[in-house]
Amino acid sequence: KRSKTMVQKKGKKGGKKVAAAPLAVKKMVPQKVVNPLFEKRPRNFSIGQDIQPKRDLSRFVRWPKYIRLQRQKAVLQTRLKVPPPINQFTSCLDKQTATQLFKLMDKYRPETKEAKKERLKARAAEKAEGKTDA
Repeated sequence: KRSKTMVQKKGKKGGKKVAAAPLAVKKMVPQKVVNPLFEKRPRNFSIGQDIQPKRDLSRFVRWPKYIRLQRQKAVLQTRLKVPPPINQFTSCLDKQTATQLFKLMDKYRPETKEAKKERLKARAAEKAEGKTDA
């Protein structure tokens, strides 16, 4: 029995050479003027070394419930499609339409206790005079 082993072919060592970039005018980068009075002192923030810088932790604050609710509501409203019969309640009426609506609703308002009392007294008076109820 012979064991079959795969032999890898070795590639060429040189390979293709990339063409050199054309000789272009190199831009002169102005070096920053370093003030010798201020020396750099890099800080090391690893354990037991320098104090960590203050970070913005506002994202991790426990916000009040009403703020969380209004933010969640805003996110949901942007992501969900609301059917028109429900969506009509998201905006309020203009003043003219609102006054028309309130006038109409005023006609169908349930009677107050005083109005009911007066109506029943008038009905009782008619009954006492001898007129029959309709």
